[in-house]
Amino acid sequence: MATINELYDQAEELKDAGDLDGAAAKLQEILDQDPNYALGHSALAVVLQRAGKHAEAVEHAKKVCELEPSDPFSYTALSVTYQRAYAGTDEMSYIALAEEAMERSRQLQMGG
Repeated sequence: MATINELYDQAEELKDAGDLDGAAAKLQEILDQDPNYALGHSALAVVLQRAGKHAEAVEHAKKVCELEPSDPFSYTALSVTYQRAYAGTDEMSYIALAEEAMERSRQLQMGG
């Protein structure tokens, strides 16, 4: 069985080659081994976003925030995921969610 690092590298290669479905499958393999691997959720959010699967991407970005609640970057990435989901769907609710996530990132950066 491939290690998580090996699977991650394979997923990156597939993503770079434009095989988003293949990359998503490799990242899912990682999460099947370790559901709490935040980097796997983060990378899967990016891949799913590029594939136009915005709702799924948001769920993985939210999971990163659950796993790393004190990391401001997690919330910045969530905000970007919401913004891209809005751009891809025109669903206005994503705008408020993006603003909330960015505000949480700011709060964490300021120590709160």
